[in-house]
Amino acid sequence: MSIATLSIILLVLLFAFLGSGLWVAFSLLGVGIAAMALFSDAPLGLVMATTLWGHSNSWALAALPLFIWMGEILFRSRLSEDMFTGLSPWMNRLPGQLLHVNVFACGIFAAVSGSSAATAATIGKLSIPELSRRGYPEKMIIGTLAGSATLGLLIPPSIILIVYGVATEQSIARLFVAGVLPGLLLVGLFVGYVAIWALINRANLPTEDIRASFVEKLRRSRRLVPVILLIVGVIGSIYAGIASPTDAAAVGVVLALLLSWREGTLTRASFVDGLMGATVTSCMIAFILAGASFLTVAMGFTGIPRVLAEWIGSLGLSTFTLLAALTVFFVIMGCFLDGISVVVLTASVIMPMVMQAGIDPLWFGIFLVIVVEMSQITPPVGFNLFVLQSLTGRDILRVAHAALPFFFLMIVALVIIVVFPGIVTYLPNQM
Repeated sequence: MSIATLSIILLVLLFAFLGSGLWVAFSLLGVGIAAMALFSDAPLGLVMATTLWGHSNSWALAALPLFIWMGEILFRSRLSEDMFTGLSPWMNRLPGQLLHVNVFACGIFAAVSGSSAATAATIGKLSIPELSRRGYPEKMIIGTLAGSATLGLLIPPSIILIVYGVATEQSIARLFVAGVLPGLLLVGLFVGYVAIWALINRANLPTEDIRASFVEKLRRSRRLVPVILLIVGVIGSIYAGIASPTDAAAVGVVLALLLSWREGTLTRASFVDGLMGATVTSCMIAFILAGASFLTVAMGFTGIPRVLAEWIGSLGLSTFTLLAALTVFFVIMGCFLDGISVVVLTASVIMPMVMQAGIDPLWFGIFLVIVVEMSQITPPVGFNLFVLQSLTGRDILRVAHAALPFFFLMIVALVIIVVFPGIVTYLPNQM
């Protein structure tokens, strides 16, 4: 049987599993079992047992539940209220005024949660009612939230960067550092778009003249200090080489608990809810990673990745053409699967192509995460769209339309890091 026929059979089987509602992890395991049983003479049981144990028994994965728990703790604190209070006095003189609070608040919360959906939910719960009450256009409120919340996937500590690092055996610390400048680039693009839109559509914005002295601004910004110290402590310790991502995650959990206790939001109920939420999410991701690791090994036995990489190489595609094709592929995949599933599902097939083309896998990780960010605001399975739909009660297509400009801004960011790859690689090379 030819490799092409084999690939089609396995692809159809995968989509049949996913379309039937089978869990992603079971779908990956099922396709791997089929590939091994039908197209390889390797001992299925032994390979499965050693692969699942070997990839589950990974120290790098220890950072995953800790960062998720840190985000769960802060999700249940008054962090969103503190950020709105601390940021709003500084935004009034910018074109777009308090719409910028959405962008900066999402950027800050992304740096402590690592989750796109959690960022949208946490910031949206406070900013949507407040900005609506002040008369800001609903489309821009939703759009800035939908776009900026995707920063949770890129700005470290990013859960999906941990997943990519484990799946492709890349340094998680270097991936975290590599995400800093592209994350700031996206924040700059979002702020610039809001400012330009505000200058063109002055009549659609409320007239606010909230004057505050510099001392008053500093006083209200004091509530931002604890979370900024938390970000600096976690990311700074990794960048300085003082702590590994796992060590930094453990310190982040302790600091988040202290911050929540100081605010008075740490109760027995919130502690248990946060711990259980982190456990459920971590188990789900770990299970998907285990299934993906077995599928990766199974694909290796079938020879599909090697043949596919050789075929791509024989086409003589330029790096830019290959990246454009992969962008379209990942966006389409993201319309039907969540970001983590997209990464673990495609790593075994895509990475040989990437290596064949001479693309830095560290740089490609950031590229991939930005593309996955784009899929978070594309229907029908854009998780940020679902979150904002539940917060606003609006139709998901209306939410997607509001997020469309930010989708194109992410394409601009992709073009920039392709033309200037040093934006991604500069900081990791300084470590």
